[in-house]
Amino acid sequence: MCSISFIYLISISLLCFLLSLYFLLNNMIYFIEWEVVSLNSSSIVMTFLFDWMSLLFMSFVLMIASLVIFYSKEYMSNDNNINRFIMLVLMFVLSMMLLIISPNLISILLGWDGLGLVSYCLVIYFQNIKSYNAGMLTALSNRIGDVAFLLAIAWMLNYGSWNYIFYLEIMQNEFEMLVIGSLMMLAAMTKSAQIPFSSWLPAAMAAPTPVSALVHSSTLVTAGVYLLIRFNIILSTSWLGQLLLLLSGLTMFMAGLGANFEFDLKKIIALSTLSQLGLMMSILSMGFFKLAMFHLLTHALFKALLFMCAGAIIHNMNNSQDIRLMGGLSIHMPLTSACFNVSNLALCGMPFLAGFYSKDMILEIVSISNVNMFSFFLYYFSTGLTVSYSFRLVYYSMTGDLNCGSLNMLNDESWIMLRGMMGLLIMSIIGGSMLNWLIFPFPYMICLPIYMKLLTLFVCIVGGLSGYLISLSNLYFLNKSLFMYNLSTFLGSMWFMPYISTYGMIFYPLNYGQLIVKSFDQGWSEYFGGQHLYQKLSTYSKTLFLMHNNSLKIYLMLFVFWILILMNFLLFL
Repeated sequence: MCSISFIYLISISLLCFLLSLYFLLNNMIYFIEWEVVSLNSSSIVMTFLFDWMSLLFMSFVLMIASLVIFYSKEYMSNDNNINRFIMLVLMFVLSMMLLIISPNLISILLGWDGLGLVSYCLVIYFQNIKSYNAGMLTALSNRIGDVAFLLAIAWMLNYGSWNYIFYLEIMQNEFEMLVIGSLMMLAAMTKSAQIPFSSWLPAAMAAPTPVSALVHSSTLVTAGVYLLIRFNIILSTSWLGQLLLLLSGLTMFMAGLGANFEFDLKKIIALSTLSQLGLMMSILSMGFFKLAMFHLLTHALFKALLFMCAGAIIHNMNNSQDIRLMGGLSIHMPLTSACFNVSNLALCGMPFLAGFYSKDMILEIVSISNVNMFSFFLYYFSTGLTVSYSFRLVYYSMTGDLNCGSLNMLNDESWIMLRGMMGLLIMSIIGGSMLNWLIFPFPYMICLPIYMKLLTLFVCIVGGLSGYLISLSNLYFLNKSLFMYNLSTFLGSMWFMPYISTYGMIFYPLNYGQLIVKSFDQGWSEYFGGQHLYQKLSTYSKTLFLMHNNSLKIYLMLFVFWILILMNFLLFL
């Protein structure tokens, strides 16, 4: 089933890519209406929107999905239910396709909820308590966005059709469109894990690694960004864009700081995804939707590769994810390490790799845009943090000696996984320049003074150096003061967000629930209700029983009283 799915998906991916080239060159958009059912004068119509953006994104999603399925053939080979896993991944891809090509809120909702449901099934795939908790956090965080989506659908009733694409231009200054835009922004923020909904993304790393490579790097989490790219007119003409800029900038900063204190390999990569999502969202909120799309596509390539390499390393490390137990991997697993380093450098924005073209252009556009000092600081400092945690990761995993069990044999012989990685390796090297030539028909002329041009490079070098320095163990354990411990706990736990969105949410309701149970259910309602009644009746019956046992006269007298009362009652009737 893996091979069939791989061939099928890669073929459709190539077709979509060629079509997107054709649409780009001719500047075409196809809007297709398919009449599903027509009864008397009513008809149910399904609409599809094909333009370069949807076709290019579809081709990338399908390509990554095909390589991930190919990779899973070996990674999940010990799983008895591998076909079920492949079916779940295919259902996920189908939901994603529906979301990408729909200009209609109802059909987007089908894809959107499909993503949420299948993602829940994939997160709880390894059935244990940690997976269930992560799955529940994921599902409930995304539920908030789904409710916002349903409310937006209700608001769209004012217009007479759910094809939002018709009304964006003409209604952009109206109150209704502002409400719909804010609801859409809320939905996108839950799906793309922006502050305050960030805690579900690192928790979702309980899923199998191929799922993380496809779902939590390139597709599910970028669905929110893609939706806002479609709604970008509303963002740029209202205060929503400014709010989104602040929140996504903080997300980018928070995730970058958190990754520098994390020791779980997959969580570091998840936080890096979160940081890049913040970058996409913040440049989108400033109105540069093409740049956001560009970074979305390049990021999908190198982040999927990074997850695949992490999967190969975890596979060889006997399912251990702690980077402190790794070391010297470049000697034992040279090819995997090469892929890992290329994707890491692409993430840092190393010149002429995939990430460089989009990140460099974004930062230069920010430099010539009218943004305040705080946003400017968040952009550049977060870029430095990205390089910092990447170099820290390389320091821990690639250099030194292996700190794992001495009987653990590392090898680079997993050929199926390596072939899957090779496809993405090539794309991570050439993808950025290729997309740059395609998406932007003429080169962006960004005129800046030399020190501003070199600022990005300088920030990257300083970030890399600090990443190396904070990794040195003797420096790391130098300061053991309580303040530093508290600070690193705060920064390392994503500003306490996982606690706030789990214990913080349920503590007070459960506390009040306990008080209510104590004072009502097991308190006054028991006293005035069943228990008290039972006690009184049993007391009366015991008294009567005592009387009957001790005196036959009283027993017989009671009979007489009963008969007298009954006769009186009958006479009155």
